[in-house]
Amino acid sequence: MSGKLAFAVVLSGAGMKDGSEIHESVSALLAISNAGGEYQCFAPDITFDEVNYLTGAPTGAKRRVMLEAARIARGNIKDLREYNPADFDILVFPGGAGAIKNLCSFAYQGVDCEVNDDVKKAILETHELGKPIVALCIAPVLVARVLKGSVVTVGNDETVGEAIAKMGGTAESKSATEITVDKVNKIVTTPCYMLAQNVSEVFTGVDKAIKAAIDLI
Repeated sequence: MSGKLAFAVVLSGAGMKDGSEIHESVSALLAISNAGGEYQCFAPDITFDEVNYLTGAPTGAKRRVMLEAARIARGNIKDLREYNPADFDILVFPGGAGAIKNLCSFAYQGVDCEVNDDVKKAILETHELGKPIVALCIAPVLVARVLKGSVVTVGNDETVGEAIAKMGGTAESKSATEITVDKVNKIVTTPCYMLAQNVSEVFTGVDKAIKAAIDLI
């Protein structure tokens, strides 16, 4: 990376039903670029259960997270195992069902979910270096599960908020375009499509989150 602020963006596939929410992912990349930063996309090289986007039903097929995420990254993607927090300033997790299906098992196990080892390592090592973490939409669940005492937002979803509380975190109620900034843990979150009605609202929240994370450096 150059002398610009360096962002690591962790994707979980391509598409909100079984991977990274595409609008949120692209909004994050655009916000980073607009802020004068640069990014490298990462994804764990694991398989996931494909969903038919017309019906919402599983297809029965298995696909690879990293290969699907490469579609959003235009091919410029690395295995999450290669992530070194010393080389980056900010870590970003877009939302989408992949965040709670592929990066962790919250969609299936709730508060007892397990977090992918490489994802957990990335969060812990970034936190240990005192660097900001941005989590969008449902992705704050990941951070709350790994970092006890996290203050995040998932909009006003009471069920998910209660789960975060049971994990030892705090979920603040915020609108689609608002953000929550946990200055102690350097975590920035915004609801995105937990509440957003359109991509404009998504980008507004994401842009605020990226700028707030930069302010935490």
